[in-house]
Amino acid sequence: MIELRAPLQAQLVQWLVKPGDVVAAGQPVVILEAMKMEHELRAECALRVADILVAEGETVQEHALLMRAAAATAAENTTPGATAIPPDQGPRPDLQRVFDRHALTLDAARPEAMAKRHALGQRSAREFIDAVCEPGSFIEYGALAVAAQRSRRSEDDLQKNTPADGLVGGLAQVGTGPAVVMAYDATVLAGTQGMRNHQKTDRLLGVALAQKLPVLLWAEGGGGRPGDVDMPIVAGLHVGTFAALARLSGQVPLIGATGGRCFAGNAALLGCCDIVIATRSSNIGMGGPAMVEGGGLGVFKPEQIGPSGVQHANGVIDVLVDDEVQAAQVARQALSYFQGAQAAGEAPDALALRDVVPENRLRAYDSRAAVNGLADGGSVLWLREGFGRSVHTALARIQGRPVGVLANNPQHLGGAVDADAAEKLTRFLRLCDTHGLPIVSLVDTPGFMVGPEAEATGLVRRVGDLFVQAARLRVPFFSVVLRKGYGLGAMAMAAGGFHAPVFNVAWPTGEFGAMGLEGAVRLGFRKELEAVPDGPEREALYERLVAQQYAAGSAMNMAATLEIDAVIDPADTRRWLLQGLQASGWAASGSAK
Repeated sequence: MIELRAPLQAQLVQWLVKPGDVVAAGQPVVILEAMKMEHELRAECALRVADILVAEGETVQEHALLMRAAAATAAENTTPGATAIPPDQGPRPDLQRVFDRHALTLDAARPEAMAKRHALGQRSAREFIDAVCEPGSFIEYGALAVAAQRSRRSEDDLQKNTPADGLVGGLAQVGTGPAVVMAYDATVLAGTQGMRNHQKTDRLLGVALAQKLPVLLWAEGGGGRPGDVDMPIVAGLHVGTFAALARLSGQVPLIGATGGRCFAGNAALLGCCDIVIATRSSNIGMGGPAMVEGGGLGVFKPEQIGPSGVQHANGVIDVLVDDEVQAAQVARQALSYFQGAQAAGEAPDALALRDVVPENRLRAYDSRAAVNGLADGGSVLWLREGFGRSVHTALARIQGRPVGVLANNPQHLGGAVDADAAEKLTRFLRLCDTHGLPIVSLVDTPGFMVGPEAEATGLVRRVGDLFVQAARLRVPFFSVVLRKGYGLGAMAMAAGGFHAPVFNVAWPTGEFGAMGLEGAVRLGFRKELEAVPDGPEREALYERLVAQQYAAGSAMNMAATLEIDAVIDPADTRRWLLQGLQASGWAASGSAK
């Protein structure tokens, strides 16, 4: 005899069988109710109902006997239809409603808006996310949000025209690690920041902070949105979005990108990012045309405010790209340097480094060739090339390990460090130190830029900031003097002093002095020079004294006095750097032990 007992104290609501019925295994038999929840009891095997012992409406205790039954015979168990599987009727209505609602948030639901976007050669927010994330990895937060404008627009209108409230965001795999990815949708209310939009952003930034996840942000849009009338607020200056993103700085990598128009609040978020990527067609400004005009500052077209050429030259844009396809590629690449080591890339031709510095010591050259000659093939990402042009800064890999690289640029100001270059170096050192990237410095500088015009740029403070940041470095620092190593500028390029780096070596072309050697002769030997008649005799004395200074300041002599650690074959530089990384405790994973 088979017994059916109550699994809990409950009220018996309904019998689904009667005595004599043959019940298939898994078929519902009775429904109990407890704490407003219905519990459906099913037959554990095929059976014939014998006796029903409790009437509907009665309350039973746990383990109370409800029904007796006998095992069904083989013939009864194979009764046609007893265990038939109902045909597939598609999603249940509640699930179908979810599918239908989500469909309204997709690009396909707004073909006209997408056509206009594509006609401008631009991508949608979702297309940007698809491009930066690993396929199928994106999970979206807040997709069903709409603009807070229910008091002035219909629900149907809001769902169709303000999907996701203009911000697509969630979690995804980007490259080798997870990230928070957010993209403002310029086709929804011009990419403005609505109140639901802010709530979603704050939620995602909170997740990023708690889980220590990097953030990728597409920041195109017009800033604050005045049309959200549903919220009982006056100015909205209490929103936490800007502080939330700023709070992440130094905690996780922040990669920002934009194209088209990026004004006001969107620009403020972009400016908080560690690396800013922008298309040539972008305009970035802390206020758009309406705000400028409202401030009584004139009437301007959007294209006149913060064009990419201006923002690249003043250092706002780190990487200037041709289009949004390239922006997504560079965003992925930029994040990858903060995700640890990768498989070693193709090693460059080491012998080519011997010819980077010309034999003519007065000849300018492109020091980027030295960087490319040390880094894995295709691994170099140049930063802020339009700003502070007397130095180059880049992220790169050496045998798969991410590093930061800085190099003087002899093609601009002879490689002298001016105020903009000092600011550029300071920010770059802070970026590398914050996120644990070892630093390689390639030195070829006559020193800091001097003179009345240079001092008018606030050089003293910006140089001071550079020394302070260099003194705070916690990551390994390696210095290689390619040619000129003069004065305080050379010391700054070597993290504050020639013995500050893990090692400081020079190529055979290295030359050193407390200041430019020609100037040192003219100042230090003024009396001797003035004692000789002006003309060929004085010029000969001057050339002889300069030659003596060059001999004394040669790389070989500097190494002999232990002011630098070695003079090396340029072709051996990559090996020195790899050994230095290992010796300083830099594990193969690309992070310090």
